[in-house]
Amino acid sequence: MNKPKPIKRHEALKPLSRQHHFGLLFSWKIRKGFSKDVSLKRMKSYANWFFKTEIKPHFKAEEKHIFPILGKEDEMVKRALKEHRRIKRLFKDTENPKKSLSLLEEELQSHIRFEERILFNEIQRIATPEELETIEKIHIKDSSKSEYSDPFWG
Repeated sequence: MNKPKPIKRHEALKPLSRQHHFGLLFSWKIRKGFSKDVSLKRMKSYANWFFKTEIKPHFKAEEKHIFPILGKEDEMVKRALKEHRRIKRLFKDTENPKKSLSLLEEELQSHIRFEERILFNEIQRIATPEELETIEKIHIKDSSKSEYSDPFWG
């Protein structure tokens, strides 16, 4: 069985790809929390922190600097924006935290896979050197270095 080749990511997009990695870890941590029967309150508190420190700035950077390369009428951009709205709603849902966390874990992972395997590859393919240079100059804060105070998944 042939393993797919790793994606060669342009330097300009690497900070966002690293943040995608932390999003996949978020999903893993929520799954771990469910499997260990961690209280919903603890997991929701972590999700709130992750939304504020990772998701909001990440989505803002993508929507402001990355997606315009393809244009707002591009079907992949439309899909990504729709998924961003859905993911934001799931993070903010307080009605049924168990259901929203469960859906969030799955949908965030699926969204990241789409962006990494399809959307970013297309952006990398068509972006001009000037556009990539502009993206490289954006200082995307790497807040993932800050540790969350309650590692319930450990």
